[in-house]
Amino acid sequence: MALGAAVLVSAALALTPVPPAQADPAAGKNPPAPCGDSSAHLDTVPTPEQFFGFPLGKGQPRVLTTEEITKYVEAVGRASDRVVTGTMARSVSGQGLPYAIVSDAHHVVPGQLKKITDQIRSLRDPRTLRADKAARIAEEAPAIVWIAGNVHGGEKSGADAALKTLYELAAGLSCDVVKRNDNLLTVIVPTQNPDGRDANRRQNDYGFDLNRDWFARTQPETDAKIDMLRAYPPQVFVDAHEMGGRQYFFPPNADPIHHEIADQPVNWINRIGAANGAGFGYNGACGGAVTTECYFNYDTYDLFYMGYGDSVPAAGFGAAGMTFEKGSTSAVEDRVQQQFNTQWATTGWAADNRREVLDGYFSIWRTALAEGAAGALEPNEVVQPTNTVRFPVPDITIRSYFLLPGRQLGDVRRLVQRLRRMDVEVYRVKKPVQVPTAHVFGGRTAHDVTVPEGAYWIPMDQPQKHWIQAVMGEDPFVPFPYFYDVSSWSNPLLAGVDTITTGDVVSPKADPVRDIDGGVAFGAQRGGSYTYPMDSAAASELTFRLLAKGIPLTRDTRSGLVGLPLTAISRDELDKLAESLGVTVEGRPGQVSGPALRTPDVGLFAGTGVSTTSGSYGEARYVLGARWGLDLTPVTTADVNGNTPAFTERTVLLVPDGSSSNGGLTTQGLANLRQWVAAGGTYVGLRNEGTRVARAAGLTSTTEKAKPTGYQVIGSHFRVDVSAGSPVALGRPAEDFQFNNGDPILNPSQTGVNVLTYPSGDTFWSNGYTVGAEALKGTASLVDEPNGAGRAVLFAYNPLFRAYNENGIHLLANALLYPAGAPGAQQRTLAAPTPSGPAVESLRAAAAKAEEPANLGGEWRPIVIEVAGADLARTQAVVARYTGAASTATAGDSAYVTIPNPDGLAADEHPFVRDLVRDLGAAGIPLRSVVA
Repeated sequence: MALGAAVLVSAALALTPVPPAQADPAAGKNPPAPCGDSSAHLDTVPTPEQFFGFPLGKGQPRVLTTEEITKYVEAVGRASDRVVTGTMARSVSGQGLPYAIVSDAHHVVPGQLKKITDQIRSLRDPRTLRADKAARIAEEAPAIVWIAGNVHGGEKSGADAALKTLYELAAGLSCDVVKRNDNLLTVIVPTQNPDGRDANRRQNDYGFDLNRDWFARTQPETDAKIDMLRAYPPQVFVDAHEMGGRQYFFPPNADPIHHEIADQPVNWINRIGAANGAGFGYNGACGGAVTTECYFNYDTYDLFYMGYGDSVPAAGFGAAGMTFEKGSTSAVEDRVQQQFNTQWATTGWAADNRREVLDGYFSIWRTALAEGAAGALEPNEVVQPTNTVRFPVPDITIRSYFLLPGRQLGDVRRLVQRLRRMDVEVYRVKKPVQVPTAHVFGGRTAHDVTVPEGAYWIPMDQPQKHWIQAVMGEDPFVPFPYFYDVSSWSNPLLAGVDTITTGDVVSPKADPVRDIDGGVAFGAQRGGSYTYPMDSAAASELTFRLLAKGIPLTRDTRSGLVGLPLTAISRDELDKLAESLGVTVEGRPGQVSGPALRTPDVGLFAGTGVSTTSGSYGEARYVLGARWGLDLTPVTTADVNGNTPAFTERTVLLVPDGSSSNGGLTTQGLANLRQWVAAGGTYVGLRNEGTRVARAAGLTSTTEKAKPTGYQVIGSHFRVDVSAGSPVALGRPAEDFQFNNGDPILNPSQTGVNVLTYPSGDTFWSNGYTVGAEALKGTASLVDEPNGAGRAVLFAYNPLFRAYNENGIHLLANALLYPAGAPGAQQRTLAAPTPSGPAVESLRAAAAKAEEPANLGGEWRPIVIEVAGADLARTQAVVARYTGAASTATAGDSAYVTIPNPDGLAADEHPFVRDLVRDLGAAGIPLRSVVA
């Protein structure tokens, strides 16, 4: 794949590389210098100090701007024949994401660069590459190392250091530089989040944490990066971050490690960590002396969740994926210099061990093929010396996954597309196949299952076996209970699609999937209509896009079918739009009966406690705004309190998750909200703040159940029962799956429809990591509460979580498209509040709470540390060094210490939690779990 032309194309993004400066062999544009002079550099390449007016690293007075970064990358690319530069894609705001590929000048000419990348990609498929040919590639070809920085916008030093690394490799004449350039292609992406960098904000412009977006690829910055990773698959990947404090972290990682990460990358990661420790170098933050107090390992950062910049390169690309973190309270020069030191030590290790790494890289995929053919899963392991595997991978065999086509076909096809874009081979079944023994997602088994024509087959006997299991597996099988993030991200469960696995050897008649299926399957007779089931997030998006075009739509309130007239849109236009979303549209005689669908006029609440730069507010801007094309009107606390047109003229008010119990609404504001709903408005509340504001306004009969001591639900999936008594449930099955991330527990409504409830009997099921989850049995997860002519639809969870919770997104679409005048269970007529009486007294009490600090005692995202009950006193003594606000509780033989965290900070961002955990370990207090 030659870089000389812009040929790396994704669904909507293209790489735009610029060829390297071409050396004239006779004239010697960049004349070589004797190897060994560590201070010598090509004078044709601008130094950082010449370009910026100051050095990078030691002596650097400030961080660089995004514009400076881009211009320097381009300048080095023009000046050095060792460098290829380009732009991966555009950010949300339209800024370019620059990259540079640097190596020996001979390696980066277009023809040779294509040859090298073809060779490395060929190592990933031992079915088509003989072992002797792989050995020759390992002998001759350079390995590929990625240096990426600034995925979190405010964590800037990795980007500045990457430019120092770029300069040294592009201009240095030392033997160290020659060795690296001879043995490596180094891909440098200084900033993965230019918008966040400019705003000094962790998230991108849609409020997404890009280091949680890797498997889903919802954001343009992530999507383009992974396409480039497929073109230049790394053997080593560095993701440079910053954290609280002054120390530096590099691997070995904390447990847990996902079991499907191959042995080779884990070994390389740990050895690179040792190399970083040996060569840590200049460290002003440590008073000039390098000791283990300057840096740490085995703490905070795991290699588990498949959304990180270390776990995805490791599981999906077989790379030594690593998170490096430098404490942000150190001076700029210390931060940049130490980031450069680890980048330089890492590239040095990779260059020294190139042959071994490439041999091992071929072995990763060869082992994956053998495991896939046998249906074998990798066992769990731990890397921290004091830990043991608490939960082994069960003895199960998985040779095939089948995605069944009976319903939610759009989301099935979108999942297939996501897999294919990570080089997973997927096949469409041409003829029904019998499966003797099947495991049905949700913890059930079945025998003699007929997989129908049209199902999608994903055999494990392929190179991407590790990645398939890592993102498709019903359970991630956590080995050790420490969590930096969620514990379930099973893609079939997120979409709620029918999925089975089998350990049987099956050979379906099937064709490889090349392109996404969907579009207009066949036309209709004159006077007929087009129709499709709105039973998926994909079909919901099609519905909103058609409404945005002014297409008249109706929806059958029993079947959920959406219909549109034949003459409303050309078949070609409908075909292209439907196919892009994986939705099949069919022609039929006659029209679809049912109420007309109307584009909702959505107000997005930005009240007290709601973050407008991250979380569900940003997710709503992205899903409802960018994907669905809805105009979202910001509605503030003042708008509701003052009954302004910004609030009263909306048909829907969406209240995102937040940390306030009532959004800061006064007595009058709560009364205004109640009157607006009674007059026909639809209130949609998400998770903590969304459900609590509704309760404060008297919009629901649900109550919140206290979580028992020791209760932990770490981003897990649960089975839920679905009630057909509400239009919100249209298109969903009688049983479904729902993602719960420590959400509030709602006692069922007595006056509305409990759309989703957790089973109270033996069908209760969950995956991931939970403790005490039985408290959820019989409680409600989604409620449709009629109020006069309007209603409150309350999600106990966040259906927009990271924009990859497809079944939740579909339910939210149903709520927004709620048919006017639809019947509800036990309609309630709410009188407007009068100046006295119980209703107004309850409103006044809620308003009084609105004047209190809206942190709910740290309930927003508390950090909970579990120790043995016998260690509680010692634990409290250590905790007291840091805070007097912690609370404690005991259950069984465990004690739980809860650290208030009203800002919802991760452990590495929190001012002291990481240091507290380290001090507990130093005090000899074993930790049973840490939930941050």
